[in-house]
Amino acid sequence: MIVRFDSAAGQFLMNGEVAVALLRHMGHSGAVPGALLAADLPAAISRLEAAVAPLPPAGPLDEASGEPGVNLRQRAFPMLELLRRAASKGCDVLWDKA
Repeated sequence: MIVRFDSAAGQFLMNGEVAVALLRHMGHSGAVPGALLAADLPAAISRLEAAVAPLPPAGPLDEASGEPGVNLRQRAFPMLELLRRAASKGCDVLWDKA
């Protein structure tokens, strides 16, 4: 499943499993479809930042390529950017299956 996040502040697509994990870290049920009202964005941003802050900046090395993997902290970046822009504009954020 692919989840599409949409707001007057922007939009992006994300893998459903990662999207649900990030939504749960924000204190949401993880249900798709769903929404966060503009008034709830500051608390959601704080919860998500607190959840991913202790994670290392990059994931563990991929044995096949020797390159660092991508962890949840990195995957949270586009979500946090959208939430911050939406909060600054006073916009709600909605999501649904793409």
